[in-house]
Amino acid sequence: MTATPAIVTFYRMIPEATLPRRADRSGLGSLPTRATRYCDAVTQAAGFGWHVAPPVDFDLLWDGRQVWWHTEGLPDWLPLGAAQFPHFADRFRAVAPPGIGDYAPPFLTALQEPGVVQVWTGLAARTAPGWSLLLRDLANLPRAAGFEAYEGLVEADRWFGPLFTNLRLTCTDRPVSLRAGEPFLQVQPIPQAAYADAVLGGAATVGGLEDFAEADWAGYHAAIVAPSQDPAAQPGRYAVEGRRRRKAGGCPFAAMAAAASAQAVPG
Repeated sequence: MTATPAIVTFYRMIPEATLPRRADRSGLGSLPTRATRYCDAVTQAAGFGWHVAPPVDFDLLWDGRQVWWHTEGLPDWLPLGAAQFPHFADRFRAVAPPGIGDYAPPFLTALQEPGVVQVWTGLAARTAPGWSLLLRDLANLPRAAGFEAYEGLVEADRWFGPLFTNLRLTCTDRPVSLRAGEPFLQVQPIPQAAYADAVLGGAATVGGLEDFAEADWAGYHAAIVAPSQDPAAQPGRYAVEGRRRRKAGGCPFAAMAAAASAQAVPG
């Protein structure tokens, strides 16, 4: 039996890199118990995509002018320009076909913007046609001390290269530590139709309450009024209905996802 091709395929390039893990609906255990039980909107967002961790422990220090970095094996802090992952360039050169071996991606790069560092995850990724990857901070987790991740959309169905993110360092008085195995990035699959101009530029609006249609008031009654008037209503009704809908395959975009999966490029 032939396996269904995946919409997203991750490629490990640095051997020490941890493969992405499905994002945790509990926010790595940080969400309140009531949220995990009753708030489907929060847990769905937290669990949407995959968590990605750095391939090695390392530290960054921004003194306001220069970014410095350090990892195990370095005798001291080094000023950061562009740094290769330890021993990776030789590994890459030994495996890559002719003409490619001298183009190993850097692990860390200090960008022109003050305090901004590009960090490579040690991974590459490919998506099915029509799908992109949104790289962002961890959803519904407290922001890490000392840095923020820029969000980026990568059309990985046409661009195959290193999966990296840009971090903005937010402190100059102490080192910022990133640890292997501790997620610092969330990667989410996004259909390209979702951010097309035809979609974002064509949103409909309703100007006021007087313009609500009968179907709008009926939907509001079902979502808000009826549960508040039902003495037997239980908390988490929205979450229960959401799980039932997903289990039954009732999502109106499920067919789109299935079609994209059928066109996916095997890894």
